[in-house]
Amino acid sequence: MDFNLSEREKMIQSTAREFAVKEVLPRAAEIDCTAEFPSELAREMGRMGYFGLAYTPEYGGSGSGYVSYALVIEQLARASMTVGAIVAVSILSQESLFRFGSEAQKKKFLVPLVEGKMLGCFCFTEPATGSDPKAVATKAKLDGRHYVIEGQKNFISLAPVASQALVFAKDETKRVSAFIVPTSASGFQLREPCETLGLRGFGACVIYLDSVRVPKGNMLGVKGGGYEIMLEGISVERVGVAAQGVGVAQAALDLSVEYAGQRMAYEKPIARMPTIQWLLAEMASRIEAGRWLTYRAGFLRDQGQSIRNDSAMAKLFCSQMAVEVTRMAMQVHGAYGTMKSLPVERLYRDAKMTEVYVGVSEIQRAIIASHLVK
Repeated sequence: MDFNLSEREKMIQSTAREFAVKEVLPRAAEIDCTAEFPSELAREMGRMGYFGLAYTPEYGGSGSGYVSYALVIEQLARASMTVGAIVAVSILSQESLFRFGSEAQKKKFLVPLVEGKMLGCFCFTEPATGSDPKAVATKAKLDGRHYVIEGQKNFISLAPVASQALVFAKDETKRVSAFIVPTSASGFQLREPCETLGLRGFGACVIYLDSVRVPKGNMLGVKGGGYEIMLEGISVERVGVAAQGVGVAQAALDLSVEYAGQRMAYEKPIARMPTIQWLLAEMASRIEAGRWLTYRAGFLRDQGQSIRNDSAMAKLFCSQMAVEVTRMAMQVHGAYGTMKSLPVERLYRDAKMTEVYVGVSEIQRAIIASHLVK
């Protein structure tokens, strides 16, 4: 097994780190405070090719792979988890179109997403369900050459800035199908934004679908195959969430090491105290374990393997790790760690979001356990 990154991957990682430090980090506190979507940064990431890392030049990508996808998100999340999440969540629509779309659908709908010319949103979650297809209440009724979609979706990330949506609804067979829907379509309505603890500025909203008409040709994949599409797309997004956890935790460790070296107690830096050293060592060890679990999941995807179980493990571990590491960072900083004027408080709130979005930890455990007992 080779744990070394390729020269190309190192270059991508280095460039992403430079971009994160120079362009993202100065905006991080502002994004969190105002909860406004960072449109300029999203456009710049599109120009840098960050939405097309996993896909071939045929569809507008660079063919750099899924490990590169994780590397970039990790570096972005060290500066702002919201900015890293934009890349992470965008892959949901991209992966779904890439794996299940017809050639015509890929050319029309996938290429603009991969090239960063538009953003897409993924509309599965509803008020009564986050991952259970049986509980999906949104309906798609066949009307001649069109489907008419009625329903409500909750916590839809990127919705205010998305140009197209992948909407999941029960068709006439009573099974869930996926439909490509322009967000400009009549009846596609953005409602109240979802104010969350962390990941502020991510644009999560409630969406109402009021008699939205889409051509039959906008169905993605086979009729009734929506749940399979969702599972495949979300398995890749979990790698991105794991990378966000690693990035946020690394930022917390970096700040803690710096603070511990400067903060004096009993006429010496607190970094010399065994209790602080224990915290720093624990933080570093957990981050490194999560980092390689994440990279491994990306590597397996680059080999063409299914990562539904592996990405669930990575997401479960890294989300829990991020919460624990940022909590330890608060302990190192003491009362200063709770102040909104310092970044540790923001990192702690963002870290908690990795445990609850893209499937809560309990769902990840259920996926892993199901794989074990089969």
